[in-house]
Amino acid sequence: MLPWIKLATAQIPGGDELRLMQRGEEFSIKLGSNELMNSRLGGSEEALATLACKKLEGRSKPRVLIGGLGMGFTLRAALTVFSKDAVIDVAELVPDVIDWARGPMATLFDGSLDDPRVNLVARDVGELIQTGAGRYDAILLDVDNGPEGLSRKANDRLYDAGGLADTRAALRGGGVLALWSSGPDDGFTRRLRQSGFTVNEVPVRAVGKRGGSRHWIWLATRS
Repeated sequence: MLPWIKLATAQIPGGDELRLMQRGEEFSIKLGSNELMNSRLGGSEEALATLACKKLEGRSKPRVLIGGLGMGFTLRAALTVFSKDAVIDVAELVPDVIDWARGPMATLFDGSLDDPRVNLVARDVGELIQTGAGRYDAILLDVDNGPEGLSRKANDRLYDAGGLADTRAALRGGGVLALWSSGPDDGFTRRLRQSGFTVNEVPVRAVGKRGGSRHWIWLATRS
């Protein structure tokens, strides 16, 4: 078996170090002992976009915010399922991850960063949410392994009552928050409902519909 090769490292502002690894044509991004993403396992990240889009079916000129660029699974799926008049903002906190997307992982992104619908910014997605009252039809979050600050402690703000109030304010009527997680969290589900969202919880697979680990997506609609 081919060995893993460390291609690059990047410091998360206020957090730990990311490592970009490669083995043959396979890529992995790791944080400590945790694998945050793998280029062979993107089914659930794609579902983050496809499930949110279904909630907004028929809406013209939707504006979508994606928190976390990662390996581009959610972005590429969003470009496929959202309409040609959509605007897709992508917030990536770590500038090096953007460099990786345009450099060693460029084949994975397959030109998606150059789509005219895409606005890619090196910023904290929480800042865009806090300053984006009434701006978005969908907010898709995949910045941690669940609703707690794994990549950095400051991300806890995204998932507490105050952060969810900001997210609800940033969504237009009927807008949807879609959040990826490695597993369920009953406490977070309660916080979503207490924050005024109608909540659906959807188990999804890491590879297609049946393969790989089971992950979790919350679809929280602003009524």
